[in-house]
Amino acid sequence: MNARRSLIVIGLIVILTLAIAVLPATAQGGTDCPTCPVSFNTPSILDPNSRATAETATLFYVVLGIATFIFVLVEALLVISVLRFRNRPASEAIQVHGNTKLEVMWTAIPALILAVLLGFTLRSMANIRAPVSGEAIKVKVIGHQWWWEFDYPDLKITTANQLVVPAGKKIDVELTTVDVQHGFWVPQLFGKMDAVAGHTNRMNFSVNTVGEYGGQCTQMCGEQHAQMRLSVVALSAADFQKWATDQQQPAPAPAGDAATRGQKTVIEKCAACHTIGGTTAAGKVGPNLTHVSSRSYIAGGILKLTDDNLKLWIQNPQAIKVSTKMPNLGLDSQTVNDVVAYLGTLK
Repeated sequence: MNARRSLIVIGLIVILTLAIAVLPATAQGGTDCPTCPVSFNTPSILDPNSRATAETATLFYVVLGIATFIFVLVEALLVISVLRFRNRPASEAIQVHGNTKLEVMWTAIPALILAVLLGFTLRSMANIRAPVSGEAIKVKVIGHQWWWEFDYPDLKITTANQLVVPAGKKIDVELTTVDVQHGFWVPQLFGKMDAVAGHTNRMNFSVNTVGEYGGQCTQMCGEQHAQMRLSVVALSAADFQKWATDQQQPAPAPAGDAATRGQKTVIEKCAACHTIGGTTAAGKVGPNLTHVSSRSYIAGGILKLTDDNLKLWIQNPQAIKVSTKMPNLGLDSQTVNDVVAYLGTLK
């Protein structure tokens, strides 16, 4: 009876553990919390949207299937042994040793399983590393503490935190960093790759369908490492062409008194760190602001771009993201409103 009770307890523990493991993760942030970090609905490698990640997910399921079969088989034999031979006196035990056939079998079978797994793994690695065919969009990805810069050299476009690409098109990435090491990863689209100072890593990928896919820095890069977000926005070919054409235009002239005053403040206070095309602002420390209002997020991808969030960020960046390089300029509320009015025209 004790053995049966133990088996029941063990079975319940196994079932509970598996149930917890498959529960969906809860996304961070909420729609009723405008200043909470942006959530991308828990991106997962098991929800692939590119050739490479589909291959990765397939390999995962193959390994999981083989491992599950072995687990069930071993546990079943263990349960049968416990039930069949429980409470048997030690004097009735039969010692078996020196069985060459058994020893060869339980050595050969694991070796065969490992060989099969190696074959699947090598096949997946070859498919993942195979270059995407077709004409490519070139993008230089540059890591900063703590935001991502995206430069399209052929299109003469520079933006931040949202990598906009055409769906179904090859994207050639040159990855580097201006400071410490960062990790570039969008789980649904490609595997992790490090951004290393003084070295350029290269990768390519394509996105199967239109949509937005969340990513994260994966290397501990400082105090705000966890708040270094990004997303890849895949558009149709026509929408991407329109986006690119809009991004290639210089910043529009401010409309209205508030925006005019805001532009004056930005040129005086922010030009050393930010670039705004068509103006004298040509700084390289912070993100390019030429079309900042066409983006969805600010502060390294952690806040939704709204007027209220923009005001909070400009008034006291350190309160939102401690140790960020953007200083508190001590602007009064009217000046902040003027700056927000001007930035709102940069679409």
